[in-house]
Amino acid sequence: MTGPVLEYLSIQPEGVYIDATAGLGGHTGAIARLLANGFVFSSDRDADSLRQAAANTVAVAARIRFSHGPFSTLLDRFRASELPLAHGLLADLGVSRYQLTDSERGFSLQADGPLDMRMDRSGGETASDLVNHYAEKALADLIYQLGEERRSRQIARAIVRARPIQSTLHLARVVEQVAPRTGRLHPATQTFMALRLAVNRELEELEALLDSAPALVGNGGRFVVLTFMSLEDRVVKQRFKLWAQQGRATILTKHVVKPGEEETRANPSARSAKLRAIVWKSGN
Repeated sequence: MTGPVLEYLSIQPEGVYIDATAGLGGHTGAIARLLANGFVFSSDRDADSLRQAAANTVAVAARIRFSHGPFSTLLDRFRASELPLAHGLLADLGVSRYQLTDSERGFSLQADGPLDMRMDRSGGETASDLVNHYAEKALADLIYQLGEERRSRQIARAIVRARPIQSTLHLARVVEQVAPRTGRLHPATQTFMALRLAVNRELEELEALLDSAPALVGNGGRFVVLTFMSLEDRVVKQRFKLWAQQGRATILTKHVVKPGEEETRANPSARSAKLRAIVWKSGN
């Protein structure tokens, strides 16, 4: 959804923009190409993704400053850059294509790999730690709350009985045995999503980004968020609504913006994308 993203950011050639989720550099590069003397502060918690983003944006490297870290440290890192308040902030909360296609990262259930799922592989719990060591009830609650999976108790029971679970496809098979396919999605999809959210503390990090946003973007600046899961979209929608009620911002997307038919045909993974945007009022 690069077109709508750029439209709602309303890029100014001299502006400063924050891409809080660099990924492979797609949005970062698109913004940078519209700048004359402005800058993109491009951040990601995945160091491997950042390296690829830098390689993919060499032609506009002079307009980009890359930074490694999660949302919870974004404000400190941006302030340390000594750039002025941003004209726009973008957060694309989808998992990058690189993460999904590299089986060693453990995000995908399409190819066998280690149960890792960490976006930052420098430390922290892995999905294997959760799957193989959580109590059955705690695992069921996690899958239900973060994956919105109604069959969480059966799945958690099957996981505990199958321990130790060694790999992504092993876990997918265990889930499939007790939760048969009922639609086009693999029955383990929501379980994998829940584990990823838990491993990376994604909802907590999203709250940290929303807490920081007013201090990152100047008056009249834009904040654009792309979500791919209902849990995240609800959090963003509620915070945008609160800011609007407080008179701190105006919601630009009266109705959530979704990708068009042409984009979903070309990129099926975009079908669940939802874009929301606000503009800050004076004295936000």
